[in-house]
Amino acid sequence: MIEIRHTVAKPVVKEPRMVSHVRPDPALAPVPVADGLDALRRLSARLGADPRRTQGAGGNTSIKDGGTLWIKASGTWLAHALDRPIMVPVALAPLLDACRQGKPEAEKAAGFVVAQPGTPAAALRPSIETTVHAVIPWRVVIHLHCVETLAHAVRTDARARLAERLDGLRGVHWTLVPYIRPGLPLARAIMAARPFGERANVHILANHGLIVSARHGGPRRKTLLERVIAPLAVTPRAPPQADLADLAALAKGSAYRLPDDPAAHAIAMDPATLAVARGAPLYPDHVIFLGDRIDVADRGADPDGVPGDRPPRIAAPDAPPMRVMPGRGVLLRRDGWTVGMDAMARCLADVAARLSPTDPIRRLTATDIHALTHWEAETYRQALNKETQNRTTRNG
Repeated sequence: MIEIRHTVAKPVVKEPRMVSHVRPDPALAPVPVADGLDALRRLSARLGADPRRTQGAGGNTSIKDGGTLWIKASGTWLAHALDRPIMVPVALAPLLDACRQGKPEAEKAAGFVVAQPGTPAAALRPSIETTVHAVIPWRVVIHLHCVETLAHAVRTDARARLAERLDGLRGVHWTLVPYIRPGLPLARAIMAARPFGERANVHILANHGLIVSARHGGPRRKTLLERVIAPLAVTPRAPPQADLADLAALAKGSAYRLPDDPAAHAIAMDPATLAVARGAPLYPDHVIFLGDRIDVADRGADPDGVPGDRPPRIAAPDAPPMRVMPGRGVLLRRDGWTVGMDAMARCLADVAARLSPTDPIRRLTATDIHALTHWEAETYRQALNKETQNRTTRNG
């Protein structure tokens, strides 16, 4: 059951379009969609550039304008919001109707895209979370895979910990949503919680992330987001530094390479972080970008998993995307298994360093993992990331 937590009861306020039952802040009055979309792009780019907030193609943002929902396209990065078109217009009313009825076409949402002839966005496919954004009755919805939130949301005692930190915060009306596959199942779970859950402007998604909603995407929107995230902060363990020269020498001639972000090496350099990271996946993007297991090499093994020297080779198709060399560092597949792999290696290090092996951790089950790996929307997103990686490689 989804339980809504809030501070002080506020009167219901009827608004002409998107209805929210939280008293609106006068400073958050609706703005023309051009201004709102530009503000959302700027906010999206800032959030996407911060690996503590979201990583790679993870996370998505949206804004509603009358009957149109503008949402981040599947496989695109929030960090690129100011550099390229990443937003897709979707017809809101028919999508909501399909979502309520559980129609399969609501899952992809591609059939609800509003034609925009002559614009690059016309070829993009809506985010896999489009239905989630559609069912939340706020004009602006921001969904992030925030590491501070995940450090609580992957715990079995998440509800109590969140209550300690979020209850009583001004303007914060939060709810914890038990884990369910992203996309249409999650959207329908949020819908099922209304009208009781309709007050929520903050959704904590167990083993998934954070949704914060408001009436526009300007600076005040970020204020609400930071107001929620600040009390969730957990100090990560500080690991010893990896010897990058040693690790590069170890990887030379193998099918593996060093990650772009040295912070990923925390997984290998701190035993407690490794103990957390090597278990079953904690959240969906771990499965999609790093696979369903973290491979830990034996002491003395080379990066390809075989003791001793081996000639250069290409990784086998079933080779793990990431190999952990305990006490030395982390290596990723050289063939660019997905373009988001580096970002997700850093994310796993950040989340695992904020947890203890003795914490009551709720991991994704085999059933959860199967639902993700056999989900067409995620197969599409993976293919798009691989295509982006190949295009980047060809372009030098």
